[in-house]
Amino acid sequence: MMMILLLCFIFFIAILFIKKQTTGKKSNKWPSPPRLPLIGNLHQLGKHPHRSMYHLSQRYGDLMLLHFGTVPILIASSADAARDVLKTHDRVFASRPHSKIYHKLLYGSRNMASAPYGEYWRQMKSVSVLHLLSNKMVRSFRDVRQEELSLLMEKIRESGSSPMNLSKLMSTLTNDVICRVALGRKYGAGTDFKEMIDRLMRQLGTFTVGSFVPSLAWIDWICGLDAQLDKTANDFDELLEKIVQDHEDGDGDKADFADVLLAVQRENSAGFEINRLSIKAILLDAFVGGTDTSSTLLEWEMTELLRNPEYMKRLQEEVHTVCKGRTSVSEDDIQDMSYLRAVIKETLRLHPPVPLMVPHESTEDDILRGHHVPAGTQVMINLWAVGREVATWGPDANEFKPERHLDSPADFRGQDFELIPFGAGRRMCPGISFAVVLNEVVLANLMHGFDWGSTEDHETEVAESIGAVIRRMSPLYVTASPTT
Repeated sequence: MMMILLLCFIFFIAILFIKKQTTGKKSNKWPSPPRLPLIGNLHQLGKHPHRSMYHLSQRYGDLMLLHFGTVPILIASSADAARDVLKTHDRVFASRPHSKIYHKLLYGSRNMASAPYGEYWRQMKSVSVLHLLSNKMVRSFRDVRQEELSLLMEKIRESGSSPMNLSKLMSTLTNDVICRVALGRKYGAGTDFKEMIDRLMRQLGTFTVGSFVPSLAWIDWICGLDAQLDKTANDFDELLEKIVQDHEDGDGDKADFADVLLAVQRENSAGFEINRLSIKAILLDAFVGGTDTSSTLLEWEMTELLRNPEYMKRLQEEVHTVCKGRTSVSEDDIQDMSYLRAVIKETLRLHPPVPLMVPHESTEDDILRGHHVPAGTQVMINLWAVGREVATWGPDANEFKPERHLDSPADFRGQDFELIPFGAGRRMCPGISFAVVLNEVVLANLMHGFDWGSTEDHETEVAESIGAVIRRMSPLYVTASPTT
């Protein structure tokens, strides 16, 4: 009896709380769905927050306020809202919020992606861009890309007509390229490394109770989340420590990114001190930003082309026309493939690998759309919603149609806010050139070398995974036969 009375009392308090939110003056408040005591709107996020937020935005607007526990967070769900945050008010919203997840997994946010806006972040970005991500450095890695691509094509040929796990092949390819460029050799021969990457990316997309309801932080400990985060952090630190030590014991010929970072540390050539933790954090950045995201994009591109064979046929015709008489596609050939770029843009629109951008945080008080925004306010950009905005893309916004990009000047390099899978403004992903050139040459060669088939039911929507990077829930199995 007492339990029933207690539940009734809690229900009564919740009703009063919601009623209070939905009455009174609202003219100077952000549109916001009613929330529950303590947990706010967390119960409305579900397994796929980008989808849940999209549906909420259809009712509450393209810039709405949600409460994750006790933390208020603005959600931008349109190109205009993204432009307001990432361009008009870019300087104010250029920082990152503190997160237990980032603190535990990313060396106390010493990496470039999650570091607060300031001098340290600028220094880490300058080192990474200069020695790994600049256009000059990306071109210098051409032989690595070609060698790993040749190995991939050979594996596909050896499979014959048997079904193969293309998701695994794409993941191995991107991992091997990153390892060779950043670390000088491959570290993916065993299964442990891939499992670690998968675990890291899944945990980076976790919503922790303690981050949003500090008084309930003990739940993370009870549920084992804290222990899981500590294990992942320790596993990566042991690996990265071994990698750094191996490079310190090597010949120091500056053959890869790790060697360069150690040389910068020894010579103090950057003009500021880089300690060992920062080196490991920057190396970890390369895996977080360059492995899962790149393989996921290739996975979704092949999924959509298999679901839409007429578009695959048109892409194959373009590739064969440009590369007539040749056995493979070079990076120079890509310049003449407009339909290839349209397919990539359309996939990025519908399947941005990271549909919810890393949250931004304001560094000072500001006025946004006539509303006061206090310093420390978080903002999340829902790229999944931006890519499905009917006002921009039309009534068929949910359909895969590469042709929509053939006559469109919109690009994904941060200037056209209807298509910003790599972000925009000061915190835009600096690895865009690195990612795009690999994606282009791999997809073109897959289309050039083989005809593809799948046993999946193409009439059903493909289920999504859970985590920071949204892949397919199940691996993509395909068959390949050499083109004649």
